[in-house]
Amino acid sequence: MATQISPMLAVSDGARAVEFYKNAFGAAEVWRIGNDAEVGVAGLAIDGAAFFLAVETPDYGTRSPDQVSYTTVRIELFVDDPYEVHRRAVAAGAIDCDPVIEHNYPMSGPHPIKRMLQGGVTDPFGHRWLIGKVLE
Repeated sequence: MATQISPMLAVSDGARAVEFYKNAFGAAEVWRIGNDAEVGVAGLAIDGAAFFLAVETPDYGTRSPDQVSYTTVRIELFVDDPYEVHRRAVAAGAIDCDPVIEHNYPMSGPHPIKRMLQGGVTDPFGHRWLIGKVLE
């Protein structure tokens, strides 16, 4: 198996979070620990890209951003139509932090990104999502 990195997002309400990520980003629920009314941990995927959520567990050192009023992670979501995904996320309850606009980056290296469309939202649980598409 190839190495993979998948974020696990701490949330205050697992069932509500599953529904938000389905509506906002078209996530598919792969599995869950819990029942329809209560979710402890869930595996989700957006177009095959896996991520997880877990109800915050202070005993294990995890708190959701909406409980501590900050986040230390930005999630980069690359999609074919960032305008539509951004719009859908806001309609589902995310806060519009940055509209989708074209950015030019003076990057170097073997795979530099020079131009991209990108905007940002904060989901109802305090996680910051950057939604974009590489143009060049």
